[in-house]
Amino acid sequence: MKDLSLMTNIEDLRRVCYRNVPKMFYEYVDTGSWTQSTYRENHTDFEPIKFKQKILVDMANRSLETKLLGKTAKFPAMTAPVGFMGMMWADGEIHMARAAQKFGIPFTLSTMSICSIEDLVEAGVEPFWFQLYVMRDREFMKDLIRRAKAANCSALVVTVDLQVLGNRHRDIKNGLSTPPKFTIPNLINLSTKIPWGLRYLKNRRWTFRNIAGHAKNVSDLSSLSSWTKEQFDPSLQWSDIEEIKNLWGDKIILKGIMLPEDAQLAVKHGADAIIVSNHGGRQMDGTLSAIKALPDIVSAVGDKTEVWIDSGFYSGQDMLKAWAMGARGIMLGRAPVYGLGAYGEDGVTRALQIMYDEMDTTMAFAGHRDIQNVTSDILVPGTYPTPIMG
Repeated sequence: MKDLSLMTNIEDLRRVCYRNVPKMFYEYVDTGSWTQSTYRENHTDFEPIKFKQKILVDMANRSLETKLLGKTAKFPAMTAPVGFMGMMWADGEIHMARAAQKFGIPFTLSTMSICSIEDLVEAGVEPFWFQLYVMRDREFMKDLIRRAKAANCSALVVTVDLQVLGNRHRDIKNGLSTPPKFTIPNLINLSTKIPWGLRYLKNRRWTFRNIAGHAKNVSDLSSLSSWTKEQFDPSLQWSDIEEIKNLWGDKIILKGIMLPEDAQLAVKHGADAIIVSNHGGRQMDGTLSAIKALPDIVSAVGDKTEVWIDSGFYSGQDMLKAWAMGARGIMLGRAPVYGLGAYGEDGVTRALQIMYDEMDTTMAFAGHRDIQNVTSDILVPGTYPTPIMG
């Protein structure tokens, strides 16, 4: 095993992931929709935001500990629900869940996971969060909710920005499917990923196991685009959120909020937390980056619900910037997935440690020992976005 201490930033893990993982699955994670402008700006819009550096203050005994939905987390992070995670590394969802929970943060399982809800329970994973897509087949959707409750999932994350699939050009060009179809380009690419292939020869999980054997009327289960067109419900409305909350009967999180008025409606319809998110730039291209959308949303809802954020987080410094601007949790997607694709469970742990250490060290340089005392005062005025709506 390589000395992972030599992986000093998320970019190091990304490069190894790129070498290890078949092209279609790597690009599923590491691209956006259409021109990819929002995908890029999710990251680059952090660059103008500058910290104040404060000296000669006591930096000992620091803590990033916080609470997410009332439960203690080692730092204000949780893993995002990422589809196809089990194609980045065999049984990837199980490895991600174990690493996240050992680290002390929540893990979120995607509806479009390769390992099912039941697979995680069988593997002995602690109670986790489950992410739900709203389906045309409401009986199947209700069955997913029942299965998540039977697994003692502690929160339901409802993705609200994928009623239709964004223009994901790379996925179309790559013929994204699970398992990969045996085309000449795929075979050529797979021939360069021998360790990946050997892991999968020993593995029995190759399809969307939350769906296989449960959903009806699916013409091509291997294809995300076919499944989305046939089953995701484009008529999803706020009244459906009320129905889902009643069916679930516990903590509910709405993921995909980008407007203050939608944040207010989320509060009205009982969201225990909202996630400011543009789906990592994989849905609507040409919209604001998540970090630029954050201030107006925080201003609109105040402390009426927990405001979290995702999309574009590759460093602990960026996490601290978002916290200073009012986000009380950061959902991490690509960063830990790069770690997974690079080194499996150990890679996820390394990715989380990198993010934690960067956030912790930056907080110290900014003159604080406790994350709960960090506000926008640590940022240079005029360098970070502020609310513009009344």
